[in-house]
Amino acid sequence: MRRLMIVSVLVTASFGLEANTAQAPVSQPGPVATFKSSVDLVRINAVVRDKKGRFAVDLTAKDFEVVDGGVPRPITDFRRDEATLSVALLFDVSGSMEARMVEAREAATHVLSWMNVAGDEAAVFTFDTRLDQVAEFQGGLQKLPPKLSSVKPYGATSLHDAIARTAERVAGRDALRRAVVVFTDGIDTASRLTPSEVSGIASSIDVPVYIMGIVAGIDNPNADISTTSVERSALTGSLSNLAYWTGGETFVVSTISERSLTARQLVDELRHQYLIAFESSNTPGWHPLVVRMRNKDLTVRARSGYIAGQSRPTS
Repeated sequence: MRRLMIVSVLVTASFGLEANTAQAPVSQPGPVATFKSSVDLVRINAVVRDKKGRFAVDLTAKDFEVVDGGVPRPITDFRRDEATLSVALLFDVSGSMEARMVEAREAATHVLSWMNVAGDEAAVFTFDTRLDQVAEFQGGLQKLPPKLSSVKPYGATSLHDAIARTAERVAGRDALRRAVVVFTDGIDTASRLTPSEVSGIASSIDVPVYIMGIVAGIDNPNADISTTSVERSALTGSLSNLAYWTGGETFVVSTISERSLTARQLVDELRHQYLIAFESSNTPGWHPLVVRMRNKDLTVRARSGYIAGQSRPTS
């Protein structure tokens, strides 16, 4: 099953998800972290692996090729140093998650445990048909807020809309490595946005989306006891493509060990991203991106496009 990734496209229309700021006011997105330059630059976070699935280290800009709408683009800036993380933990609290919330909280706690107390930051959001910020972005977050334990899953799901809104919140953070981590069963019943629209939003602002599918073993296409095929799973198909197009990935987990291992793998992947920048095209609109490795024994995963001519920085 292909890993899921999320792509984010900047839009100004309302997504139908109202943010509840009564508990923790949400600040307006500030300037997005970017490479210093007198021209508009597009930033790409890329993950590279070898044939055995190991992270490829010590690469240089010469190892990469960037193609913007069919046109090769020279890399103007390149970084491989470890940077701080800014991660939004997004919980599905719709009715279909009622039996899975304990596992979702456990998975998120594992993610927090692998983040650095000094430097990294995280925030916590929940959604059903609305988006609620439970904890604002903060460093040293090691435990989930107590409020999350009292949430009673109920109602319909606006999964796609919530991902788009949360990706835009993360885009305003200063960290060079940012991500949305979604804990869900993959069922969406009320979104206005389609998966392709959400992936466009996320990829255009370079926020990879990681989906951690929290399901029982019988609903896990990767499990031996599964009664759900890959084709019928809510966590494959268009939702999986959404994550993939943003440069993120989809994991489906059913056991304690799978949740722990996946959390570590996810944070480890964020720390092994290469940061690439090139000059934005002068042609306004959506630009498809292809990132390739000159060494054919290596594979790379990165966002699938960006929007030129935006009113705010692309990266």
